[in-house]
Amino acid sequence: MTHEEVRQVVVDIIADIAPDEDLSNLKGDLLLREQLGLDSMDFLDIVMELRKKHKLEIPPEDYPKLATLDSCVSYLSPKLIN
Repeated sequence: MTHEEVRQVVVDIIADIAPDEDLSNLKGDLLLREQLGLDSMDFLDIVMELRKKHKLEIPPEDYPKLATLDSCVSYLSPKLIN
């Protein structure tokens, strides 16, 4: 899996969690919660989907590393790229 594919994994999960959001202009360096108006339950849903679909364990202390799209890709890439 490439960095771009990891990015798409995250975007696809966000699209499932927030289907009414326009993700075409998603900025990589801005907070996802602010860009999309996600609440804490939406954020936890994203983490749960990563766990379910990709068998990833993300400890709560690492949640801040998933704050932006770019930080998600940086955090998840070593776990998803073989």
